[in-house]
Amino acid sequence: MLTVVAFIVALGLLIAVHEYGHYRVAVACGVKVIRFSIGFGKTLYRWSPKRQHPGQNTEFVIAAFPLGGYVKMLDEREAPVPAEERHRAFNTQPLRSRAAIVAAGPIANLLLAVLLYTLVNWIGVQEPAATLARPVAASLAERAGLQGGEHVTRAGFDGQLEPVQSFEDLRWRMTRGALDGRDLTLEIAGEGARPTRELILPLSRIEAKDADAQLFRKIGVMTPMTRPEIGEVMAGSAAERAGLRNGDLVRAVGPTAIVDGQQLREVIRASVDGTQPRTQSWQIERAGQPVTIEVTPEVREEGAARIGRIGAYVGAPPQMVLVRQGVFDGIWHGVVRTWEVSALTVRMMGKMVIGEASLKNLSGPLTIADYAGKSASLGLTQYMVFLALISVSLGVLNLMPLPVLDGGHLMYYLWEGLTGKSVSDAWMERFQRGGVALLLVMMSIALFNDVTRLFG
Repeated sequence: MLTVVAFIVALGLLIAVHEYGHYRVAVACGVKVIRFSIGFGKTLYRWSPKRQHPGQNTEFVIAAFPLGGYVKMLDEREAPVPAEERHRAFNTQPLRSRAAIVAAGPIANLLLAVLLYTLVNWIGVQEPAATLARPVAASLAERAGLQGGEHVTRAGFDGQLEPVQSFEDLRWRMTRGALDGRDLTLEIAGEGARPTRELILPLSRIEAKDADAQLFRKIGVMTPMTRPEIGEVMAGSAAERAGLRNGDLVRAVGPTAIVDGQQLREVIRASVDGTQPRTQSWQIERAGQPVTIEVTPEVREEGAARIGRIGAYVGAPPQMVLVRQGVFDGIWHGVVRTWEVSALTVRMMGKMVIGEASLKNLSGPLTIADYAGKSASLGLTQYMVFLALISVSLGVLNLMPLPVLDGGHLMYYLWEGLTGKSVSDAWMERFQRGGVALLLVMMSIALFNDVTRLFG
């Protein structure tokens, strides 16, 4: 139920803001707006405010099918327009006004993202500290010299280091570096008598096509540092059969000393010989006393590989820090994050077009709904971050030069500005058909990816 409500609220807000951008600039340019609709299809609710802008008599509508919306304006291309109102028709406006009206929707989404990121920066959010778990064996991070337990204070590209506020902040920078093919420099805090040092994570060596868990497995930095503690044990699981209990602190598995939860998870995953599980002796600490237990995991398939599972939560919650910024810093970082997410989205779209990034990165309504529910369950700030991310995606997507999107119309206006002639109706119809076909293909791929992620 929470997923459905969170999804509907997200769609309603993002669509309303997008269409309000079109509406507000149209009114400012003197164009008459006939209808402002959230959703398509059968009308569920309609109203006309008594107090409207001069020359306006807009009907506001909420329709049954929520995946979209529109602003219908007075336009001679759609219906006859009385001579006395011709100056209020969209098609009679100067080029700069028409372009501003079309661009206002995506810009409104980007401004909403800035606002949401800014509010999150002001409110503050609890995030894991940037203390690293033991890297995945033979991964990029391990070869670079990371061993686990390092606390990253600053990170950056091309020698420009900036403070790292949390592990999520560090993950974002690693994502950007991997997808852009740029090496990331980490500043590691000194421990005891050891001085602060710098380490280069050569992300340019990774051929990154997907921003997913496998990307971070290649990098080797999967999770923040956690105590290798056993949490909830599932009934009938391998952990229960071995005698593991909630609160057991794992010190060693076989000859391998265990220092953090991520390392323990990797050891469990690798405890398989072909198709058979490998029984190992675990050294644990229970209520301050050493205990030795023989553990035989269960073998599960993960794609083409077979991995070990014990059926218990592995790893204590990580150390958390409050990430919060002042008034002006919060605004600036909101603008910067919106720009960074927008730029990364554009680059990923470009890479998908030329085949350098996988089409699996396309997501549709099922994935969005799933993330909406998960983020809402984590609290208001996480839900706001989700809304900001989707708002950026919606803004950038609508600026793509596809004829059925706002970006396509802006391309028409660019042609008109360069040649002095508008695109002919015949070519407009051809472009529209092609745009609809391409959009349907994209939607089909996104829906297929949704089904694969959620049910595959």
